[in-house]
Amino acid sequence: MKLSADSEVARIKVTRYLLKLRDEDDKSKFLSQAGYSLARADKLLEDLSGLLNREAEFIQATEYGDKYRIRGTLKGPNGR
Repeated sequence: MKLSADSEVARIKVTRYLLKLRDEDDKSKFLSQAGYSLARADKLLEDLSGLLNREAEFIQATEYGDKYRIRGTLKGPNGR
């Protein structure tokens, strides 16, 4: 399925979840290998937003909203 044309990645999701060091289910270390950091949050937001026009697979409904999986490739600020 395709997401609605007005779909967006919430900035708070990037800054307070994806790029924030967490004890459990941490993603920030993985993203830092590609050069993403809180200082470059806008770049990650831009790169993720570029994937929103791809096919999306519904995963589950949560208390925070619906979860979807979109497969794609990100090339970080450092080229990785």
